[in-house]
Amino acid sequence: MRTITDLTVSAALIALASCTAPADSTTQPAIRKTVTPTEYSVGDFYKNTEYFGASWAPDRQRILVSSNLSGIWNAYAVPTGGGAPQPLTRSTMNSMFALSYFPADERILYSSDEGGNELDHIYVRSTNGAVRDLTPGAKLKANYRGWSGDDKSFFISTNERDARFFDLYEIAADGYQRTQLYRNTDGYELGPVSRDKRFLVLVKPHTTSDTDIYLHDRQSKTTKIITAHTGTVSNTPADFSVDGSKLLFASNRGREFAALFSYDIASGATVPVYEQNWDIVGAEFSKTGKYLTVYVNEDSRYSGRVLDAATFAPVPLAGMPPGTVRGISVSRDDAAFAFYASDGSVPDELYAGPITAAPSRLTNALNPNIRRDDLVVPTVVRFKSYDNVEIPGVLYKPHQASAAGKAPGVVLVHGGPGGQAQVGYVALTQALVNHGYVVFDINNRGSSGYGKTFFAMDDKKHGEADLGDVVASKKMLVDTGYVDAARIGIVGGSYGGYMVLAALTLQPDAFKVGVDLFGISNWVRTLTSIPPWWGSFKDALYAEMGDPTTDSERLHRVSPLFNADKIKAPLMVLQGANDPRVLKVESDEIVAAAKKNGVPVEYIVFPDEGHGFVKKENEIKGYTAVIAFVDKYLKGAATAATP
Repeated sequence: MRTITDLTVSAALIALASCTAPADSTTQPAIRKTVTPTEYSVGDFYKNTEYFGASWAPDRQRILVSSNLSGIWNAYAVPTGGGAPQPLTRSTMNSMFALSYFPADERILYSSDEGGNELDHIYVRSTNGAVRDLTPGAKLKANYRGWSGDDKSFFISTNERDARFFDLYEIAADGYQRTQLYRNTDGYELGPVSRDKRFLVLVKPHTTSDTDIYLHDRQSKTTKIITAHTGTVSNTPADFSVDGSKLLFASNRGREFAALFSYDIASGATVPVYEQNWDIVGAEFSKTGKYLTVYVNEDSRYSGRVLDAATFAPVPLAGMPPGTVRGISVSRDDAAFAFYASDGSVPDELYAGPITAAPSRLTNALNPNIRRDDLVVPTVVRFKSYDNVEIPGVLYKPHQASAAGKAPGVVLVHGGPGGQAQVGYVALTQALVNHGYVVFDINNRGSSGYGKTFFAMDDKKHGEADLGDVVASKKMLVDTGYVDAARIGIVGGSYGGYMVLAALTLQPDAFKVGVDLFGISNWVRTLTSIPPWWGSFKDALYAEMGDPTTDSERLHRVSPLFNADKIKAPLMVLQGANDPRVLKVESDEIVAAAKKNGVPVEYIVFPDEGHGFVKKENEIKGYTAVIAFVDKYLKGAATAATP
């Protein structure tokens, strides 16, 4: 599931992708014949179907996925021999996300919360359809953490004991007896467990750029640091070897981009085993240990390599589809694999087949009423910002845009603040482009994927250094020759929503219209009221954003709410009532403040959504309103409109 929002910077998408050559700062998209595509409604784009996740059934005849086929996310089984997805859950209220088949039968694990409140529980669905909540409780959050090496149990973590920290539990596949494996009293983040359950990885974030890995030995009951360092180094655990003798982890120690290292548990020796000119963001052994899938964040694309685990040599994969490939899943017997692919213009499609042969496409995600040729494949471009720092981003040019018929533009700002705009399908983005908007999905300074120096450039400079990049991107859009300088707006979600509000308050003449999707308006309040389950990450977040106790003056200065009297551009705000990260009051207050200025303001609240919208009905309603709003103020005589 791809969205334009993300508030945390600690989570990384595990994806597999092919890479195309990046454009440099002077490269423009290939010249095409100007055409007028069929214009589709937002509803048409949400008649597409999204899929993610891939867990193989024991007999390899089905793949467990999550899909919004019904209008809300549910678990489905996709037949590997072809045929329609088979619903395994049938929720009409709360989204249900598939996690895993059981290794020996077709029971499944899935997660669900209540209305987007992020208090996820883990459920098991038996083969007869009976459902059991494995993590009952009113105010707890649970996470699935994979299967044990012998497949007789699986791991979960919950914060039921202490709302701030997650303890690790083992649950028996037969009978569901639960055993606590690790009591987390020191506020670590939990990492992988070795196949024999002896070792557990613990992670201590010092800042969003500086982390350490600890190895906990359950047998000797000892915990030791394995990444002791000076300076700023990001260390991220990946996976244990099958025999439990080594731990793979990604680290940018002594380098700008993270490489993959192997730590020998017996000797303590650490050696690099795989490195590229981009960040290695993860690695995973197959069940038998024959294959190692390595993930590389390669210029706004997750680029994956399936390697021979013994030699680290690439495994040839025949008949792969073009475009970005992600979410690879190797079957438990190493005979087959599944993955998703898209060129960024259409939703991800699920493919599967033998590792030694060309895979087959198993899904039909694109609404059959939409012509693929009417959609747009994005291009990675770069420009020089206000201080000559090179800023990358993903550019979408409408088919109908030309020098003779200049188009309105939209700068799209991702969440995070340490998120990343990537080549991939987002329905709202394609809808905007289809309606004639040039969209630039910017990777302003502070975005991940472009080295640790670039990532740290916005630390305690949010709403200032990074906002400067967003404003400077307008010149790049105008310099394309097909964007109207007088008709550029800004859209963003979560931290990107904050950037929309920051632009409209701190640089009020920069954009003609702003659309804020659940963005922060008051940093002091947001950083004080972060969800309790972010306890292990709070200090790192404060180190980057600022501590609301000691940095309140600066946080006040860059908070849109305290500068709202400067808003002069039309503003639209969308908010989920159950959002635990950006509280509804953040949007309530900025809307009220903007209305006092007499500017046009529209506000939509979804009572059954949280941080991000997951129900098609709500997405259609909200994003139809978004396009109507920007049409009103960026097309025609919009600037003369009154509230």
